[in-house]
Amino acid sequence: QVQLVASGGGLVQAGGSLRLSCAASGRTVGNYAVGWFRQAPGKERMFVAAISWGGGRTDYAASVKGRFTVSRDNANNTASLQMNSLKPEDTAVYYCAARFWGTASPIVDEYDIWGQGTQVTVSS
Repeated sequence: QVQLVASGGGLVQAGGSLRLSCAASGRTVGNYAVGWFRQAPGKERMFVAAISWGGGRTDYAASVKGRFTVSRDNANNTASLQMNSLKPEDTAVYYCAARFWGTASPIVDEYDIWGQGTQVTVSS
């Protein structure tokens, strides 16, 4: 059974950077796209970024485009989200998710497995 573990969150000042990691463990069968989502208190889970299995396709929410970069290393079963120029409105719990046999998607319900989330707090 595949499990995802997200890490790398923390407290950072506005304008700073963080790098989130998502590690997959267990028996991975087939290829999978990785998506990053975030959820602020009292709000629904929102799409942030996604990357296809081969890395050839990436997708970003308009609010993070140009500031965040998604990448992956299939040899090590990891994916990353580099977050630069962080803003207070980026504060949320960030989740990584895997979509088996599908391409990068911004739709929450299309992902099969979710990590536990990591808190990102950006102070002004």
